[in-house]
Amino acid sequence: MLSIVREPWESTDAIRLRAAQRAELDARYGCDDHEPGEEPTAETVSVFLIARDPDGTAVGCGGLRFLAAGSAEIKRMYVSPPARGTGVATAILRALEQAARDAGVRTLLLETGTAQPDAMRFYEREGYQRIDNFGPYRDEPLSVCYARDLP
Repeated sequence: MLSIVREPWESTDAIRLRAAQRAELDARYGCDDHEPGEEPTAETVSVFLIARDPDGTAVGCGGLRFLAAGSAEIKRMYVSPPARGTGVATAILRALEQAARDAGVRTLLLETGTAQPDAMRFYEREGYQRIDNFGPYRDEPLSVCYARDLP
């Protein structure tokens, strides 16, 4: 059974998963300068979740950066390639949404990119609506932004 738990931003598995995500995105975009805005840190990402398979192996992650009152941004959503298509991403997303609701967040925002059509399909399937790019992504041609009002 999959478990999703809150873990420190700097835990060994958190660092490993974020490094794997970064390497994948660097390869997709052909550079390491594809994320506009302030890089997420332990200080800015208040909630960080890790999904573990039944053996305890960390297979995915995601975090929340709280923004203006009532909103938060999803950061560092990632599922390792062998675990993709197994429901891990949906489980992480739902856990992030619950953590956001518990914190009083009414609207979740996120940014993905033009070289991530799989991510765009996933978020649209999960009820996120494409919006005009916000904040640091406003004039970024590689950014694609989404939002969802939480029920």
